[in-house]
Amino acid sequence: MKKFINKIDDIVTEVIDGLVLANPEILSNIPDSKVITRKNINKNKVALISGGGSGHEPAHAGFVGTGMLDAAVFGEIFTSPGPDRIYDAIKTVVGKPGGLLLVKNYTGDVMNFEIAADMAKDEGIDLETVIINDDIALENSTSTTGKRGIIGTIFVHKIAGAAAEAGLNLQEVKRIAQKAIDNIASFGVSLSGCTVPASGKPGLIVPDGEMEVGLGIHGEPGLLREKQKTADESAEIIMQHIDQYLNLKKDDEVGLIVNGLGGTPMMELNILARKAIKILQAKEIKIIESFVGNYMTAIDMVGFSFSVIKLDAELKKFLKAKVVTTAMVGME
Repeated sequence: MKKFINKIDDIVTEVIDGLVLANPEILSNIPDSKVITRKNINKNKVALISGGGSGHEPAHAGFVGTGMLDAAVFGEIFTSPGPDRIYDAIKTVVGKPGGLLLVKNYTGDVMNFEIAADMAKDEGIDLETVIINDDIALENSTSTTGKRGIIGTIFVHKIAGAAAEAGLNLQEVKRIAQKAIDNIASFGVSLSGCTVPASGKPGLIVPDGEMEVGLGIHGEPGLLREKQKTADESAEIIMQHIDQYLNLKKDDEVGLIVNGLGGTPMMELNILARKAIKILQAKEIKIIESFVGNYMTAIDMVGFSFSVIKLDAELKKFLKAKVVTTAMVGME
């Protein structure tokens, strides 16, 4: 195992330390709780909280800041954070306007966020939850709890975060977050598994010359295994699935994420982005915002995912709103 780490048990704590030390104007953390918050907590607006297992950096802490999340809760690598940790985050950032929990659709995440929400509600804290399930690869699988939450989660962080920043109330922020979820389709492929430090070896082996189509962000097997395709062929496979799911038509407006899974260089991501954009342009679909980079990874997995969100005027406005986080800065 070739990794620049110290003790395996210290990885998550040291990741948090590094993020906060490197970004002191944006981030802070709750001592001894493995929770990152905004440096300047604003309890006069709806608070957004997300999180999950570590190993997906920059998600979720990279999206804490103005226009996105108020707190990100860290679990151990590929392990849901416990309810007490989530409860700490809620107590720290949620004020009178209430809070929205943005939860990826994995059994542990859904269960632990629900328990934490019940604990907080017992104390009179106003909370709502949305479940993000954008992965269309395993929509009808009997081996999962339904569609998984993957890279499209970042669209939900961005759009719901902008709505909260604009001062909308909790029910409106939840409505907008759910509308975003309902209009997102994501799909990924990989050429390798990922190496979890505690095991020291990949959990999923993809033989040379093959690729895993529709894999999960923890190295779970995907929809099927095929012969390795070129960048253009791989992009076409994914965009065909997404196009069919969203029923994209001429003059539709969309947002696009081309996401690396940790082991794919920017050189290759830009080649993939080139093809994805050309496919959309050929259908006369307008791309309002595109993001190319590592946004939700799987440690060191060689692979990528695409996510497309179909936009109406409301979603478009919030997608384009200003954001200041460590992993995303700018826009209007």
